[in-house]
Order: sequence, then structure tokens, then C-alpha cells
Amino acid sequence: MRVAYGMDTTGTAPMDQDPDYRHTINLRPSWRTRALNALLRLTARRRVTRETDVAALRRDYEEIDARYIQLAPDVLRTPVDCGGVPAEWIALPESRDERVILYLHGGSFAFRFPNAHAALVSRLCRRLGARALIPDYRLAPEHPFPAAPDDCHRTYQALMAQGVRPRNIVIAGDSAGGNLALVTIHRARFAGEPLPSCAVLLSPALDCTLTSPSMADYDGLDPVLHLRTLLVLRRCYVQSPHQYIDPEVSPLFADFRGFPPLFLQAGSSEMLRDEAVRAADRAHAAGVDVELEIWPEVPHAFQIAQFLPEASLAIEHIAHFVQMRTGWGDVDAGQHGGRSSGQ
Repeated sequence: MRVAYGMDTTGTAPMDQDPDYRHTINLRPSWRTRALNALLRLTARRRVTRETDVAALRRDYEEIDARYIQLAPDVLRTPVDCGGVPAEWIALPESRDERVILYLHGGSFAFRFPNAHAALVSRLCRRLGARALIPDYRLAPEHPFPAAPDDCHRTYQALMAQGVRPRNIVIAGDSAGGNLALVTIHRARFAGEPLPSCAVLLSPALDCTLTSPSMADYDGLDPVLHLRTLLVLRRCYVQSPHQYIDPEVSPLFADFRGFPPLFLQAGSSEMLRDEAVRAADRAHAAGVDVELEIWPEVPHAFQIAQFLPEASLAIEHIAHFVQMRTGWGDVDAGQHGGRSSGQ
């Protein structure tokens, strides 16, 4: 099956042409996904208003993250300074030093979930025989744009200065981290720096104008995101509406020509769905090697919820894409090398 969501708003081709780079994952949502959606609707959509103390809410989230998220016992976490940016290496016994995932965490540019993201990244590292670097970039509203992209680009430059070859760097991120991944690529290309081998964007937040059709279609239905909350958090991150279409704020509006291969995953009924679709269309129109997967009824950044069968399968699809673009295909390649049936 393929995705057909109506008309794009970026000047690219209509979405009913069933392009080969867009894939619908033809699976019935698992009972765990349905249960998680129900739980999230009851607990996760805490609305943020202009009066909300974002720093205090951040501390609450970090306490929940520390209390309830556990990593596998063989995951090694090492704090480092990376070009002046605090960061953390994630490694496992099978990790190879030359294989690096630069992972930029999500959290609306305002929050961090250190254990949840480390757990997700460790699963990718185990699957790919890689290690990962997660920068602790500065957060809004204390540090609005351009603090976060400055820190992420500085971290990428520091990796190369340490001798890591760009062809052995995969840059990845979820939600706001997907935004920062594309912005880092955009900055590196503008600066004439070598680009990473590929990028993985999970439910990326790429358009600060918040005008994608799915924003309106699924407001009130998305179990995680709420438009009024996004509007408040946008104000925390970006000081002027004139910046909303700046490619360093909204990389959907960047010139994608020359970008490395891109792999995107999003849920069929999440508010950010069409940002992934529009980005894939723009990348394809620019001649970029791109693949987009739309997963049925999964919540935003579902890959973090490792107990979901969809999350495990999504990791396999990510690994397959990365292996094909990096040559890291010798870790469990015989068992996991192909895409699942039903696509």
C-alpha cells in the first residue's frame, strides 16, 4: 500500500500519485499501541500555557524519566565535553568506535528525557554495532533560537575534529531533534563541510508555521500533542514570527539539494504527520535519496516505547536503511536485512 493524504502545500506534486518513496506500513495496530494511546490521552497531554513554569515542568518530566525508564545493564554512558557542548556517549560491548550515531533528542526544544532517549539510542547502537553521541543542547525558553542549532552544529564539527569520518556518521533525531538534524545538515552544507552518510528523522517537527493539514485534522485526537501547547512552546523557542520560515527554524523550507539520504517515520494520525510527508516530497523533488514510512495509529515518537511491537519493527527498518547507506551491514545482517512484509 501507499500513502495518499490529499494535496501538498509546498508546491510539490499531489500526494495521490503514489510515489515509490512513500510507504504505508500495512499492519493492524497492536493492542499495546491501542492501550498506550488510551493511557496517553489520559495522562500525557498536559497543556502548557503562557503562565506555565517551563523549567519546573522540565524538572517534573526529568524526574519521571529517571524513575521509570531503565536501560539494559550493558549500556555504558560516558559524559563528555564536545566542542564546549556537554554530551553523553552511549556504547555497548558490540559498539565499534568508527561507527557513530549523532542523536539529537526531541522535547519541543524545551524538555529533555535523558533515559528514554538513551534507551532508544542504545537499541539502535546494538542493532548497528555503533556508538552514539547525544548532545545536551541548550533549551528554551532560557536559551531560545539559535542556541540549540548552534550547539548541535558545534557537536557535529567536534566529531569531525576528533577524526570521525563523516561517511561513518549517521545523524538522527525525533520531533524537535529531527528539526535540529536537518538544520545541522543545512548548516554544514552552507559552510562547505562534509555531510553525514545519512539522516533518520522520527516524527520530525519541521515547520514552525504549524500550517500542515494534519495539525488541524488531528488536534484533539493526537494522544500526545495539542496545538495550543505547541503555540506556547513555539513562542518559547522563536522570538519573532518573521523567523518562522527561516530554514534554520523551519528546515522544511530549506533547499534540499545535495542533502544526504533521508529516512523518515511518522504516525498516520499524529499532528506532525504531514510535516514528514511534505519534507519527503521536497527532498524527492530535489533529487535526494529519501524514504518515508507512515505507521498506522502509533503515537508521536512511538519508537521510544520499546514495549510496542511496532517500535521494534521500526528499529529494524531504520537499521536496514542505515546499513544500505553506510555499509554497516555486517551486524545480524542475515537475520534482519530485509523490510518486513505487508508494505
